[in-house]
Amino acid sequence: MVRTIILMGYKFSSSKCLIICLGFTFLMGCFIATLPIPPPEPQNLRLSSRTLDKKKLAIIVPFRDRFEELLEFVPHMYKFLGKQHIPFHIFVIQQKDVNRFNRASLINVGFLYTKEKYEYIAMHDVDLLPINDNLKYSYPALGPLHISSPQTHPKYHYDTFIGGILLIKKEHFEMVKGMSNNYWGWGLEDDEFYVRLKDAGLKVIRPQNITTGTENTFKHIHDKSYRKRDMRKCYNQREVTRHRDRITGLHDVSYTIHSTHSVAIDDLPITVVNVELLCNKTATPWCQCPDPPKVKKNS
Repeated sequence: MVRTIILMGYKFSSSKCLIICLGFTFLMGCFIATLPIPPPEPQNLRLSSRTLDKKKLAIIVPFRDRFEELLEFVPHMYKFLGKQHIPFHIFVIQQKDVNRFNRASLINVGFLYTKEKYEYIAMHDVDLLPINDNLKYSYPALGPLHISSPQTHPKYHYDTFIGGILLIKKEHFEMVKGMSNNYWGWGLEDDEFYVRLKDAGLKVIRPQNITTGTENTFKHIHDKSYRKRDMRKCYNQREVTRHRDRITGLHDVSYTIHSTHSVAIDDLPITVVNVELLCNKTATPWCQCPDPPKVKKNS
């Protein structure tokens, strides 16, 4: 017995109706298969119900030739901040030029690169890993938050020290015009930045109720015997860098971004920004110290 089905005013046998339905299903399947599949959202920016109301953190890592440390840093920070449900992304600002390393200028570049999408930054050394879960990377609404305080940092313990890991919101970093660009080589850029914060009336806040100390709050993975710090002083560098810089900062950092790369370490995404810092040798000739004279050995 052949059944007759009325569809949209037309009469069809049941077999013809089945063929039409199968054909329609096939065409719909082909159409859906051609639709673009959106890329997966980066793991660290996926918003759960616990992160929807939180500010986004850009971790700025000034960097040059420290790949062993970076391989340890990235997985550690993902695990550490994952417990706090902080929406964050790591930006490695890599200096790619012939000048001496300039940590402060790289942080300025990192801030300019991220400020449109992130509400605060962490100025973060690649060789300093937090291991006390009570160190919170939350939005520093009340003022700059110095995570690696003098009471817990493995090496530096003076009261005005703000190096290692400092969290600061976008408005406060812009208020003090960022960091000085005069500091080529190692050291003192954080001390100058402390004075900028003080002059602006910003009080540095430090973690409270931390029961661990200098031996067990952070893991310091810098090998000074393998990577010697560039502590040379040449020309009038020592004199100039001992004083507050009221000229340079975020507004005049001179640089070129040559490339950016999305990189994964253990399947964890980061962004690497390759930067050439440009040096005004009239203002800071010490961006390239001359090589010391070679001592001739007696034959």
